[in-house]
Amino acid sequence: MLAAMPPPAPHFAQPDDARFRSRGDACPGALRLHRADDGALARVRVPGGVLGADQADGLRELAGRLGDGELHLTSRGNVQLRGLGAECGGELASRMYEMGLLPSARHERVRNVVASPLSGLDGRGERDVRPWLSALDALVCASAEAAGLSGRFLFALDDGRGDADALGADVTLRARADGDAELRIGALDAVARIPGDEAPRAALLAATVFLSMAADSGSGAWRVAELPGGAGPLFDEVVRQLGAAGLPVARATVPVPGGAPPALGVVTGAGGTAALSVGLPLGRADAVRWRALTDFARDHGAGELRLTPWRGVVVPGVRREEASEALDALEAVGLVVGDRSPWSGTGACIGRPGCAKSRADVRGDAASALPDASRPGALPVHWSGCERRCGHPRGAWVDVVAGPDGGYRVSVVRDGRPGAPARVAGDPAALADAVAAARRTRP
Repeated sequence: MLAAMPPPAPHFAQPDDARFRSRGDACPGALRLHRADDGALARVRVPGGVLGADQADGLRELAGRLGDGELHLTSRGNVQLRGLGAECGGELASRMYEMGLLPSARHERVRNVVASPLSGLDGRGERDVRPWLSALDALVCASAEAAGLSGRFLFALDDGRGDADALGADVTLRARADGDAELRIGALDAVARIPGDEAPRAALLAATVFLSMAADSGSGAWRVAELPGGAGPLFDEVVRQLGAAGLPVARATVPVPGGAPPALGVVTGAGGTAALSVGLPLGRADAVRWRALTDFARDHGAGELRLTPWRGVVVPGVRREEASEALDALEAVGLVVGDRSPWSGTGACIGRPGCAKSRADVRGDAASALPDASRPGALPVHWSGCERRCGHPRGAWVDVVAGPDGGYRVSVVRDGRPGAPARVAGDPAALADAVAAARRTRP
C-alpha cells in the first residue's frame, strides 16, 4: 500500500489551471499557430530535444524568412518561431513535413518528451535513453488515444542521473543500474519498477489511463496534477493494468530528486570524443549564433544538436582536441559557455512587446540588471511580466515579477512556495542589487 501522501504544496494560480479555464486546449503547435502581440507563434515539438543539423538549418531559414529571425527555446527543449505572418501556416507546415519534424499531424502537439541531454555521452547515466525516446515517440504517434492528450502533458526520460526526473513531468521513466526502469506518475514519491525494455509501452499505457480517468472525472484535466484525486489513484490503476498486461511490476518509494542541468563547457566522453554544452541568453538565438552551432555540429560533431529543458544546447561527437577552441569560438558569438557568465541561470518570459499580458519589457530589464559575473551556486532567476510566470524553473529560484506600478516584486521560491516579496523600483541598479542578494540565498 502506498504511504499517505502529504498535502500538495501551494502553487502559483495560472489561467490554464483546470479550475479557471472555460475553453479547449489552445496550446500552440506547428499546425495551430497562436496569435501574439508580435505576430503569430509556432511551437515545434522536438522530442528529447534531438534536432539534426539540417533540421536546425531549416528552422533558421524559416525564422528569418517568415518570422522575427530568432529561434526561441522553451523549458521543454522545444523551439518557437515568433513574429510570423498570419498567412504563413501552409508554407510552414509543408516545410516542417519535408524536414521530418511532423511525423503525424494528429499528434504534433502531444509529442512532448524531455530527456537527459547528456545520455550516452559522458558515461554517467545507467543507460542511453535514445532507444526509449525513439520507441515512445513512435508509440505515441501510432496511438489514436494519445492524440487526445493536451499540448501540455509531458513525458520525461531520465538515464538515471536525476535531471529529467526532477522536472515534474506527468509520466517519467528513470533507468536503473540493473536494467529495469522506474515509472513515476506526477510528483509522487512512489514508483513502479518494470522491465527496462517495456518502459516506453508502460509510459504510453500510463498516459492513456490518465485520459480515461480525466474523462470519467469530468474535470477537464490536461495534466496529472489537475486530476481531482491527484496522482495516487492514477498510479494505483496504472500498476494494476501493467500487472494485468503481464508485466512484472513492483512498487517502491523513491523521492523525486533535486536534479541539475548539464554543466556548461566541455563534457568529456569516451573514445576521444567530447560534447559542448552551451546556453542561449534568455533562451533565444539569432541567425549568427544558431548558424555557429549548426555549422559546428555538422562539420566537427555528430551532425545533431540536443536542445535542453534549461534552454541550452549540447553538441555531441566533438573531437576532444578541438573542444576548447570550439568553445571559445561559440563564446565569441555570444553563447554562454560557463557558469561565470552573467547570463548563467537567468531566464525570462517573452515580456513586452510580444505579450499583451506583460507589464514590462522583462528581457530588456533583465539585461540591464545583469551582474558583472554569475556567482557559483547562485540560485537561478526568472523574470516575469505578470503573475502567470510563463516558463519559470522548478525547485528553488528567484522570482522577479513586474508589478502594476512600474516596479518589480522580488522573492525566493522554494518547493512552489514564494517568500515575502521585496518591492523594488524599476531602476536597473536597484534591481541588480535586489536580485543579486536574493540569488545568494541558500536553496
